Amino acid sequence: MTVTETPVEDSLFGPLTVRLDTERGEVVVGGEALPRIVLSRAAGTETDDHIPVGTRDGGRLTLTVDGEEASVRPAKGRLTRRSFRVDVRHAGHVWRLVPDSLPGSEFLRDGRRLGNFCSEGDGAVTAEWRPESGPDTAPDATDAALGYALAAAFGTGAQPMWMLVGDAIGDLIP
Repeated sequence: MTVTETPVEDSLFGPLTVRLDTERGEVVVGGEALPRIVLSRAAGTETDDHIPVGTRDGGRLTLTVDGEEASVRPAKGRLTRRSFRVDVRHAGHVWRLVPDSLPGSEFLRDGRRLGNFCSEGDGAVTAEWRPESGPDTAPDATDAALGYALAAAFGTGAQPMWMLVGDAIGDLIP
């Protein structure tokens, strides 16, 4: 797979498109009601086939929200689910996509849950909006665009630590 362009009908934001180019290391999300998000890997970056965008090195990634640069910081992705989180800083807010189950990841803005995303790394992304109650917790168009982009770029979900440790021990036993 090199390029996939997946149309999505979001329950809150209507039609949008998620475009994943694994060869170039680029994700583009856009829609009539959404800002355009572009997340791209620097040319010449060594790639990891387990990561749709090819790297978790934030220094090798560029993220723009409607042309404005934003900071993207993926964690290393080691033993715990939390180690697979991805943080974005833009316009005075912090977003986080963090695995909370085997297939899915919770999506937060400023520490408050907005919903969950699922993507197997093939460019197809689903969202389930479940915001916390309270002021300023309803997802907006930027939230949606960033959530789809991060889920497509890094995939979602992770095994719990006990499963990873069990797999590692199993690999050591002949």
